[in-house]
Amino acid sequence: MFMPVQAPASSCDVVVIGGGLSGKAASLHLARAGLKVTCIEPAQTVRQAVGESLDWSSPDLLKELGLPADVLIKAQTATWKRHVVLKMIDTPLPWLGGAPFHVELSTIHVDRLRLDQELQESVTYLGITMVHDKVVRVETNGKRVSAVHTAGGQSFSAPWYIDASGFAACILAREFKLPAIHTGPPKVAVWTYFPVSEAMEGTTLHMQPMPAEYLEWIWEIPVNPDVVSVGYVTTGAAMKAKRDQGLAVEEIFRQQLSKFPRFQSLLQAGATGAPYVTSFRGRVYRGAAGPNWLVVGEAASMVDPITSNGVTAALRHAQEASALILRYRQRAQLPLVARFCYSCRVSQMARFFNMGIEKIVYETPVRNRIGIRHAGTVYISPAWGMNVVYARLKPRGIFSTMLLGLSLGFFRASTWLLHRFCKLLPQPARAEGC
Repeated sequence: MFMPVQAPASSCDVVVIGGGLSGKAASLHLARAGLKVTCIEPAQTVRQAVGESLDWSSPDLLKELGLPADVLIKAQTATWKRHVVLKMIDTPLPWLGGAPFHVELSTIHVDRLRLDQELQESVTYLGITMVHDKVVRVETNGKRVSAVHTAGGQSFSAPWYIDASGFAACILAREFKLPAIHTGPPKVAVWTYFPVSEAMEGTTLHMQPMPAEYLEWIWEIPVNPDVVSVGYVTTGAAMKAKRDQGLAVEEIFRQQLSKFPRFQSLLQAGATGAPYVTSFRGRVYRGAAGPNWLVVGEAASMVDPITSNGVTAALRHAQEASALILRYRQRAQLPLVARFCYSCRVSQMARFFNMGIEKIVYETPVRNRIGIRHAGTVYISPAWGMNVVYARLKPRGIFSTMLLGLSLGFFRASTWLLHRFCKLLPQPARAEGC
């Protein structure tokens, strides 16, 4: 087998593996602080975004990257998200808008392709070196990373490394064999885009929960004022069973949409293309930081998309990882406490969101006992509340991280007890529909 000749190692202050949302965000934070950054991202065709419905925390994080919400909306990179409609939720938790929280509940949806372009323009402006290649090997010295090597024969060395390689690659997690915590079964998302005549200012989730079945759902998210992303989420096992019956993916997708009157007109008008398919599973790695490296974004944790927390998690990871590198730059190594705190925050938040949505909404015991309407509220209340706590507390040190962990642990324990209690009770004959 032909192996490319290794070129001499290129040096910089930080090597970022992956040029997606978290990779570009981390690169921008570091470059603005004066560091020389090399970002390695495989050359590839344009990725199809699933449709990004953000929680209320994301706009402030995007603003720190120089992309305030009003600018994104004016450029039609984003649309307003003023409510989430689950056939029963008009405005999510209005109590958050009052004292003492005073949280702006309106947030945005973003067109990820256009957002990527906006970030790329900033990357180019700041002189960040973008290398279109694929990292295939990591050179280590004990627990430290000393260099990375690409498929094209290039080598890159730096005092610091950030792994933003994404859900499928997880380069440093695999290199250091980080333990993974999985939540829920593998899932499949099928989606496409439909033109619309009227702009939407909210996310709509369509559900028809059956008493004995794991939840399936459909999203409707504006990508821009003229186009909506519509997608169907089910388990990998359920999708395989339908495929074994001889159904094509497009047939399965259309069958699910046809259950809801809302989609009749969209189906008749036709989609803008064949559906796209991706698979995922809730997961988080423990130990997401080492002596001179940190893991961010979906390479660190995959948060279920129904939570709308994926973009926030990616941007938070990038912000915090960059801040740690800047703080300990002169020491050339992260202290054990800093590594521990960062890893705890990444792990605790992902486990909180994933476990909560699984036990309260996806699985049947709680949903059947209190109904899908109340189950949604029971989940959303602490989920949005924890985002308030995180944004206001800004945990960084050992005390604030432990305080956050105790809060998250309390809600996870409460969720487990509620799930267990409802599971022990006789299940009602039918669940509340949507």
